[in-house]
Amino acid sequence: MSNGLVVVGSVALDSVEANGTVHDDVLGGSASFFSTAASYFAPVKLVAVVGEDMPEEHLQFLGKRGVDLLGLERKPGKTFRWKGRYSADLSSRESLDTQLNVFADFKPKLPDAWRDAELLFLGNIHPSLQLDVVTQVKKPRLVAMDTMNFWIGGEPQALARVLERVDLIVINDEEARELSHEHNLPKAARAIRAMGPKTVIVKRGESGALLFHEHGVFAAPAYPLERVVDPTGAGDTFAGGFMGYLARVRDVGPQAVRRAMFYGSVMASFCVEDYSLDRLRTLTDGEIEGRYRAFRDLTHFEDVRL
Repeated sequence: MSNGLVVVGSVALDSVEANGTVHDDVLGGSASFFSTAASYFAPVKLVAVVGEDMPEEHLQFLGKRGVDLLGLERKPGKTFRWKGRYSADLSSRESLDTQLNVFADFKPKLPDAWRDAELLFLGNIHPSLQLDVVTQVKKPRLVAMDTMNFWIGGEPQALARVLERVDLIVINDEEARELSHEHNLPKAARAIRAMGPKTVIVKRGESGALLFHEHGVFAAPAYPLERVVDPTGAGDTFAGGFMGYLARVRDVGPQAVRRAMFYGSVMASFCVEDYSLDRLRTLTDGEIEGRYRAFRDLTHFEDVRL
């Protein structure tokens, strides 16, 4: 694809308490997890903002992964910070502190050379900013987005305008139910597809993910892990693996989208094995392909008829 994959989102400093351990000021943010995961498949261009306190080592890590940081602004002030604590079983988390800082005035601007991007992912930012980014690209083959309960409940009109302009949305099951006002997920997906995006991916945590599009329904399981360390960023990592694979194969057809679902699940399964992006820092292509094959074996069965 001529100008590859662009992601717009947050680059943050997180403080995470999980499994009785606290990790302060680790690299976080939707765009960080997304771009790191996607970088294992294709070049990715990042649009975000950080403050003066962002450690250079974090930006160097992204650069070494091949992430193009031309669209990353560094502004006077502090970087977006989030602090959270997970329950003992990691099934829920409590946000202890959120400081938007320079992210509060973020106005994403794509470099001119990136406006012909063929794949665009809109991370979890204000819907009006997402819509503004959509107007900055010329003729993308696929525009995908994420959102959250805060925007669904607080900015329904702005969100509706974005939904009309995107091809695909990636959200979790709770968000899908709130957005659609439907408890049943197939009904929820049908309602969301009527809002604009023809493809809906519903993330279901340890239950995997469901794909709803014009070609029917498809399910990708979550990889059964014996030990989960930190679920932070798993959804963004899934999206990065998903979009990164599509950029790599230069195909957005139904079969490619199904395979991308598995690569998204593969990357998310690695993400939760360590804190922050630490597991993704040491990941190898061989490990990715090995787990992809394990996913394939996990879901394969012979068609034996009685």
